[in-house]
Amino acid sequence: MTDSWVNSAEILGSDLPLELSGTGNRRALLMDALREAVRSGRLAPGTRLPPYRSLAADLGLARNTVADAYAELVAEGWLAARQGSGTRVAERAAPVTPVHRPRTPERVARPVHDLVQGQPDPSVFPRTAWLASARRALAAAPDDAFGPGDPHGRPELRRALAGYLARVRGVRAAPDRIVLCSGAAHGLRLLAEVVGGPWAAEAYGLPFHRELLASHGVGTRPLGVDADGARVDGLTRRDRAVLLTPAHQFPTGGPLHPARRAAVVDWARATGGLVVEDDYDGEFRYDRQPVGAVQGLDPEHVVLVGSVSKSLSPALRMGWMVLPQRLVAPVVAAKGEREQFSSATEQLTLADFIESGAYDRQVRRMRQRHRRRRDHLVAALHARAPHVRVTGIAAGLHAVVELPPGTERSAVRAAAWQGLAVEGLGDYLHPGAEDASRGPRASRGHRAGAAGTAGGADAVRAAGPADASLVPHRDGLVVGYATPAESAYPEALDALCRSLPPVSPLAPAPPPPPAAP
Repeated sequence: MTDSWVNSAEILGSDLPLELSGTGNRRALLMDALREAVRSGRLAPGTRLPPYRSLAADLGLARNTVADAYAELVAEGWLAARQGSGTRVAERAAPVTPVHRPRTPERVARPVHDLVQGQPDPSVFPRTAWLASARRALAAAPDDAFGPGDPHGRPELRRALAGYLARVRGVRAAPDRIVLCSGAAHGLRLLAEVVGGPWAAEAYGLPFHRELLASHGVGTRPLGVDADGARVDGLTRRDRAVLLTPAHQFPTGGPLHPARRAAVVDWARATGGLVVEDDYDGEFRYDRQPVGAVQGLDPEHVVLVGSVSKSLSPALRMGWMVLPQRLVAPVVAAKGEREQFSSATEQLTLADFIESGAYDRQVRRMRQRHRRRRDHLVAALHARAPHVRVTGIAAGLHAVVELPPGTERSAVRAAAWQGLAVEGLGDYLHPGAEDASRGPRASRGHRAGAAGTAGGADAVRAAGPADASLVPHRDGLVVGYATPAESAYPEALDALCRSLPPVSPLAPAPPPPPAAP
């Protein structure tokens, strides 16, 4: 039976319009419409279809017509039917029109193992303690906490942070000097708007931070990095600010030498410049005494930027800036009239979490856990790859595995073959940094940011080599040992060891691993 027929209905439970139009057998028209809905992705694999009686009533068709269409599509593999669960779109019936996304050749397949630095294992987030703080915070929250908000951030959290940072990091600040933000990156954006450029930055650092500053019109130029941290003798009067990681240089490791801490503060006082201190993992130290914040030396010339991304989770999107008094109002103005980045209830929860002692307990637990992870890494490399050297391990959540010259790129490729995600040290090198023996290194790794021009006669320099932007050549891997789940960590280390280059006959004997505590 054929005729010219047009009808439409919505498939129950999916709100998907199903249009039947044309001349021909009604069962065939229904089957074509269902196939097209699956092909286009409007009916995703696993979607449950309405009972054939309901669809027949909506479309004005005979029940047998719909039942036969379902049965035939099941036979063709478009649908799947199971007793008690109804009829669904088959899992293998994927749309034939894919969404076009840019190809990323270096990461075609998802890695099996992850040793990329930057975040703690998400499974160790203190859910129970956080929930208890959330309940207490909500019960005690004042009514204005549920209003538009203050761009400074909740006063409860600013008070809690002022006490905590003074006690743990040696920070000198009253609550009115603290402005809350959604993380370190948000803080840098605000400072870039208020301070302007150019900035100096450590030759090794996060490319993301350099990209972020460049996107706000702030160019950066590199300061060399050695065993004592950043070469601050390379700062000039033209630099409006300098971005440093003094407690644990990222990613090479090691604190900024005390003489250089004093020198960078002297530079800021003499030139009116600003020291931006990224205190990204200052709480995690293992084989040394705590290193206080540079901010404590001169609160009027240093901004301390911190967050809970390493200590709790980056998903909370909470950070802070401890500002010189003169910058508080401009930063708040740049942030905007209404607080729109961090939830007020999350801020209240974090305030309770700190004041109840839960934050200190979590940091202590994580410090012990990360130290065990670090010791496991060092022991595994000493046993299976004794020709490599592990550095930057006295603190933090990552280590640098130093490699023979010229082997970094091949080691990263070998890791990819092992299903391991890990990054090369060269990926973090500033594009403006130069190696005295090898020339420009802008072709290595991922490159971002803008290089400024080195200063001339007005440079504020201490004793040292003539050009503090020169960086000795180093090959290595940046290994984030805090990232994997506990059960996945041994296999990740095994993949790392299999990825390392063979021993070089000219390589010096490595030092023994640190003794267990």
